[in-house]
Amino acid sequence: MKKMLLTVIATVSFGIVQAQTPSTVTESVPAVTSTEKSFYEQIPLVSDVISFAKQHLSIRYRSGGTTQSGFDCSGFTRFCFKHFGISLPHSSAAQGNVGQAIDKTDAQPGDLILFKGHSSGGNRIGHVGLITEVVGDRVKFIHSAWSGGVRYDYLHADYYQRRFMGVRRVIHLLADK
Repeated sequence: MKKMLLTVIATVSFGIVQAQTPSTVTESVPAVTSTEKSFYEQIPLVSDVISFAKQHLSIRYRSGGTTQSGFDCSGFTRFCFKHFGISLPHSSAAQGNVGQAIDKTDAQPGDLILFKGHSSGGNRIGHVGLITEVVGDRVKFIHSAWSGGVRYDYLHADYYQRRFMGVRRVIHLLADK
């Protein structure tokens, strides 16, 4: 069921299902309990968070920054989720404890992506971003970087591969609102 739901979210995220009728979509979604929400109900929120994050491209990096005058990495992810009523802590290490740990191969748009800080030899989370796109094994994310401010990068770049620490799913926090 998990793999089916992940396939569904990936399909919808890339706009492939747009041509399907609502009855087709409804029939392909497994039944959920009244307290759970289907991925279809959650996707608009994920899409909204990602769209909101994209509106802030090129805003400068500012250490400790949490506003549009400048963001640090965790300040940026916190700002984006807070706009939709989700409170995240203001440190990348603390954001690494929120939500559910997800295997890199199961990463989806809307997930947080976590990295070591400046030293690839360390063992502590020091940077966070928001996954915006997953195509095959290519993971694209938006983040506030010391060089360049709010921008896109890819997990497959050597710099980020060496520092990759994990993925956290916070989508259920969005769905609970």
